[in-house]
Amino acid sequence: MSMRHPATVPSELRPAGRGGWVPAIAAVLAGFVAAANLVSALTPDFAARARLLRGLEPAPLFHALAVPAAAALGLTAIFLAKRRHRAWLLALVLMVALGAFDLLKGLDVEEAVLTWSAVGLLWWGRESFGVVGGPVPLRGALAFAGGVLAGSFALAAAACWAALHGRPPVGLVLRETADWLLWRAGPTPLAGHDELRLVPLGVEFLSAAALLAAGWALFRPHRPSQAPPTPAARRAAVHLVRAHGTDTLSFFKLRTDKQYLFSPCGRAFLGYRVVHGVLLVSGDPVGPEDALPPLVARLLDLVERHGLRVAVVGAGEGTLELWRAAGLRTLYLGDEAIVDTERLSLEGRKVRKLRQSVNRLVKAGYAAELYRHEDLDDAQLAELEEVSEAWLDGAPDRGFSMAMDGLRGAHHTGSVIVTARHEDGTLGGFLHFVPAYGRPAMSLGYMRRRPETPNGLTEFMVVRSVQLLRERGVEQVSLNFCAFGRWLREPSNVLQRLAGRILVPLDGVFQIHSLLDFNEKFATRWAPRHIAFAGWLSAPRVALAALEAEGQLPRPALPSLPRQLVRAA
Repeated sequence: MSMRHPATVPSELRPAGRGGWVPAIAAVLAGFVAAANLVSALTPDFAARARLLRGLEPAPLFHALAVPAAAALGLTAIFLAKRRHRAWLLALVLMVALGAFDLLKGLDVEEAVLTWSAVGLLWWGRESFGVVGGPVPLRGALAFAGGVLAGSFALAAAACWAALHGRPPVGLVLRETADWLLWRAGPTPLAGHDELRLVPLGVEFLSAAALLAAGWALFRPHRPSQAPPTPAARRAAVHLVRAHGTDTLSFFKLRTDKQYLFSPCGRAFLGYRVVHGVLLVSGDPVGPEDALPPLVARLLDLVERHGLRVAVVGAGEGTLELWRAAGLRTLYLGDEAIVDTERLSLEGRKVRKLRQSVNRLVKAGYAAELYRHEDLDDAQLAELEEVSEAWLDGAPDRGFSMAMDGLRGAHHTGSVIVTARHEDGTLGGFLHFVPAYGRPAMSLGYMRRRPETPNGLTEFMVVRSVQLLRERGVEQVSLNFCAFGRWLREPSNVLQRLAGRILVPLDGVFQIHSLLDFNEKFATRWAPRHIAFAGWLSAPRVALAALEAEGQLPRPALPSLPRQLVRAA
């Protein structure tokens, strides 16, 4: 799947729309408008203007309404920056109302002009706020809002009753509570009670927290479904991989923990997973070259509507122009270790240690044998799975873009298993290889052995696998991925040398240098792989999501409740 002609790639796959800069400006402006209106509502009116409105009875009401409206507008500022459509709609309504309140509560013409100018900007840039909100069932929303409101008011009323001492009238408690929740000075100051002077502040923060909780529930984006792909979608993905999966990472899109996105014509697809708000694309898309730009355009539309960041993990050299045309930055991530089967030899001084490892395992009674996956029965698969479980020893499996997640399923047709069995019949380990269709190449999908087997068994299995695959016409074997391998092997500048030194202490966690040393034993050549992402500000979040998806970082989880409490609930 080569993209050798960048001219054939559209210069821009991401539609610019109108006012793409509006969300950030709107967020700042909404915050400023909210602050201005709060100051205006909480400070005395100009005397001359107040005399003009002296006969207007509702003026104090507009003062009271301006405070919560301005506070709610300040909350929307956070979500306007995230392009949430519901936040845009609410901000529009609040600003129109606040402009009217400014005029009716004190003829605050300056604040009204500022507020309504912001309304014009929001309306002009409405196309920029396309993130769809998550489902909010009416009954659930009302119950949530009612619970937050009732709980906040009850706590505030209890604090107010305690702060006023004695037996304060119920009406006074209710009025004072409402004033505290609306961040206004109540009619009854707590003079002489130094230990209670911060109670109103605590109640005000309680109301702010309730507002934030309500905002989160209302403005959270609607995430794509994480349900497994339908059987029809999986069959379509298998068909496309077998028809166009020439890349050594294409087969790994058939992992059972990935979602699929198909092009509008259905002739191309990509595999992805959403981790902490980042949509991680696994390797390059699969399909004919002319179907890839529409697929990427659909991907960009998906992340836009759902408020996600997007990143491509393991992009090949041939698709970099495609991702750049989509507005993504590309960065070298590491190298795929490729073994040319004709080059691997056990002759010569350079491979003396490798030759010794293989000979030692042969003398220890181990022999290798290759099986087609479709020829294995349930008992043989169960034996392989037992070895895999022994190797993992309860630890979670790793992998996302360049590993498989199981040995069962019809989609494994075409893959092979190379076993290392002791002469006493014990299965010591195995390697699982998946095909790259349309060319004589295979990729390592699994590398497993029993922990008690002799050192060197993995090298023995790799060498024997390359030899057995070469006999069957396979010319290239992709072993695994070495992160930032170029910076360790041959840094080209000061920054790369510095990065290489920083990476060395991390080898115990991420196996960077040790994996590089292991691969170089097999006359390996290196194929660069890259990561594509939206911008440098999103890079830390993308990095954490990618590390978690690959199994390099544990997924954070809340501690589980004791069973007794769960049963009681």
